[in-house]
Amino acid sequence: MSTSTPLYNQLLSLLSQHSQYRDWRHLKVLAWMVNALICSGKINLSEWESYVVSHATKAQSIERRWQRFVRNRRVKVRSLYIPLVMAAINDWTNQRVYLALDTTMLWNQFCIIHLSVVCGGRAIPFLWKVLAHKSSTVAFSEYKLMLRLAQRLLSNYPDIMLLADRGFANHQLTEWLQNSNWHYCLRLPCDVTLHGARRHPIELKYLYPPKSEAVLYHHVGLWLDGEIRCNIVLANVKGVKEPWAVIADEEPSLQTLWQYGLHFRVEELFLDSKSGAFQLEASKIRDSQSLERLYLVVAVALLFATAHGMTIQLNGLRTQVDPHWKRGLSYLKIGLRWLKGVIHKGRTLFSPLALSYQDTQPCFASQKAKRDYYDAIWFSRIREIKCHSC
Repeated sequence: MSTSTPLYNQLLSLLSQHSQYRDWRHLKVLAWMVNALICSGKINLSEWESYVVSHATKAQSIERRWQRFVRNRRVKVRSLYIPLVMAAINDWTNQRVYLALDTTMLWNQFCIIHLSVVCGGRAIPFLWKVLAHKSSTVAFSEYKLMLRLAQRLLSNYPDIMLLADRGFANHQLTEWLQNSNWHYCLRLPCDVTLHGARRHPIELKYLYPPKSEAVLYHHVGLWLDGEIRCNIVLANVKGVKEPWAVIADEEPSLQTLWQYGLHFRVEELFLDSKSGAFQLEASKIRDSQSLERLYLVVAVALLFATAHGMTIQLNGLRTQVDPHWKRGLSYLKIGLRWLKGVIHKGRTLFSPLALSYQDTQPCFASQKAKRDYYDAIWFSRIREIKCHSC
C-alpha cells in the first residue's frame, strides 16, 4: 500500500509516534482501515475499496487485507490503542477523571465490556473486552483484570471516579474499589439489603422516598452480611420511570446524583459506535477476538475525530460544519464532518490537540433540549439521615 491521502498520512504518523509498535505493516493497515471508516461511516469491509489507495487491482485482494488484520492474533490491540488515549488525556493529571463502566450487546450473541473516559459530553473508549455471551450482565471476574490495568495506567492520576449501573453493583466490585484509591458512584438494584437505615435489615425498595424527594443516608451496610459500608442517595425524580439509589464513598449530596448522571454519556458512545456514526452492527464478523480487533478501528476513529472536533471548536471554525447558532453537534460529528471536508472540499487538516477536559460549549440540538437538561431534576424535600451502627 502506498501513502497518498493527508488523512492516512496523519493517522499513520500518530500511530507510529505514540504506539512505538514494532510491526509497521499493522500500523499501515490500521491507518487505512480508520481512513476508510471515517470516509464511509460504515463497518463493511467489502465497501472500503473506494477509500484506499493500493497496488492491488482486485477488490477481493483489498478486502482480504482487512480480514487478515482482524483475524491476526499477533495484532496487539492494547499496544496500539492505549498510547493514543493516554497521550490524549496527558494533561488531565490535576483533574478528576470519570470512568464509565458498562456493557452493550451485538446481535444478542456478543457482549462488549466498555471502560470509557467521560469527555466533552460523550465518552471515549479506554479499554474494552468482547465476550461470546448472551447477556449484558457479566461476572466481576470478566472485567477485574481490565480494572487492574486501568489502575496501573492511571497511577499518576490522583483523582479517579468509577461510574457504573446496576448490573455492576456487587460485593466484589465494591470491595475492590474500597481497597483501591478510586472514588465511585454505583447505582444499586432495588432488591439489595441495607443495614443501618432501620433497626433491622431492610430491602432497598421499601426505602424509596415519594416523588420529587431525596434522602441522603450516611454509613449504611450493604447486602446480606452488611460488611461493605458506604453512603447512599435515594432519589425519586418526577418524570423518571424508576427511583435512583446511588452509593458513593464521598459524602452523600445532590452532587452524587450529578456525578452518577455522567455515566449516561456512555450510551451516546454505544449509539455512535453501533448505528449513529459507524454502524458496527453492520459488520458480518461473528468471532469475539476478531470483533475486539475490529473495535480497535472504531475506537481510533472515535478518538481521532473527537480530538479534531475539539480542535475545530477551539479554532472558531465550528459554524462551517455545524448549522446551529450554538453548538448542536457532538465533537465527534463536528470532527467527522470536517475530516470529510478535508477530502472533498480541500479544508485544512489540523493537527489534533489533546482532548480538552472542559466542555467550553455544551451541546444542545434545540432550546427545548437545553431546558429539559437543566430543569430535569427538582426536589421539593431533601432529608439527611445518620444510620444506626451495627
